[in-house]
Formats: sequence, C-alpha cells, structure tokens
Amino acid sequence: MIDSGFVALVATIAVGTYFQTVTGFGLGMIVMGAAGAFALAPLPEVAAVIGLVTLVNSAVVLHGRLALVDWPAARAILVGVLPATVAGVLLLDYLSSAASQTIKVLLGTTIAASGIVFALRPTQLARRSGNASFFASGLFAGLFGGLFGMAGPPVIFHFYRQPMSLEAVRGMLLLVFACTSASRTAFVGMQGGLTSQVWLLAGVAVLFAALSAVLGRRYPPPLAPLAMRRVAYLTLILIGVGLVGSTLGAQA
Repeated sequence: MIDSGFVALVATIAVGTYFQTVTGFGLGMIVMGAAGAFALAPLPEVAAVIGLVTLVNSAVVLHGRLALVDWPAARAILVGVLPATVAGVLLLDYLSSAASQTIKVLLGTTIAASGIVFALRPTQLARRSGNASFFASGLFAGLFGGLFGMAGPPVIFHFYRQPMSLEAVRGMLLLVFACTSASRTAFVGMQGGLTSQVWLLAGVAVLFAALSAVLGRRYPPPLAPLAMRRVAYLTLILIGVGLVGSTLGAQA
C-alpha cells in the first residue's frame, strides 16, 4: 500500500543512495535511522529493502570500476565479515538486554570519538596496512553488523585512513556492502522475509536509487579529497552520537 510513509521512505532511500555513491557508505545508516525515528515502516521490512537496493546501487556505481578494488584487502575483509556476522547474530541471542545496551553505548562512543579525532586531523597513513588489519576490521564489522545491524563504521574508519584514492575507497566499501547485502538477502529470503510489500517498496525505491547513483557518479559534490574525508568522519560522529542517544533514550 502506497501512503505518506511509503513516499517518505523512498525519498530517504534516494538521498541515502546519493550519499553512499559519493562517499561509499551511508545508505543503511541514513535510512534505518530515519525509519526508526519517524516510524516510516517496520524495521525488518526496511532492512530487507535496503539489502536489495544496496545490490542495485553497488552494481550501478561499480560498473567499469572494479579495477580500482584492492582485491587482497577486499578478500581479507570478506573472510572476516561473513562468519563474524553469523557470530554476532548468535551472540545477540545470549546477551542480556542490559549487556546489549551497554555494548551499544560503548560502540557509539568509540565511533564518535574516532570521528572527532580524524575530522580534526584526517591524515592518511604513509603506507597501506597489512591484510591482517583488513581481516580484523572485517571481523569487527561483521560482529557489529550481527549485533546491531551496523557493519559500516569499522571498515569506513579503516579504509579512509589508507593511502588510497577516494575512488578506490568508495569502490572497496561498496563491494563489501554488496557482498554482505547479498548474504543477508539470501538468508532473509530463506526465512520468508521477502514479502510482497518488500518487493513493491524495493521495486519503486530501486528506480529512484538507480537515478541517484547515476547523479552521484556524474555530479559529485565539488569538494577536495580532504574535505570529503572530513565529511566521512563527521558522519561517523553523527552515527556514534545517534547510537548513544537512541540507546540511552530507550533505557530512560
């Protein structure tokens, strides 16, 4: 059924897709945050739609740009992400509500603090980190994704510190998110979560998301690489503060 919430959600997905196209991340965080704050749709339904939209967005943006991907680093991250995501979901089942909320606050504080440090001095490393560090960031990303549905910050933080071009960073992030979205979508489908409403919303959203992705490729913000890195870290600050605020608000 198409209503004001449906329209608002599609508009939010379009905005999130543009941001993800130019930075390499942000779609899931922006859409899930807006959907939760304004009750636009049930969150499991929104998460399923985001997974489908992410696959299309990644295909559009990565077309012809896979040569930019650092494949050894990408493989190292994916080897860590996929099993850690499962471990995070299983761990969530064993954590008490209080323990889960405490971890969420610590996670949000760490993300915000990291963003503050690197927004002030967003310098790149002199040398590319070893593959073991990419594997470790993948483990944390998968664990956080399984626990909180937020896999992005660990890999965003790690990639934006590397001596890579912004094009390469965007490509790497989109590839990682595409693989994790594909895995999650397959799992949701096996569980019967891809309902007719999800397909309807995804079908409409994909059209606007594809347009936003094309606009992001052709008309990125006129910002220097240093400014774009600051935008990325400021976004991390907002994510961290928002995570802490929503968690403390739920406990109040």
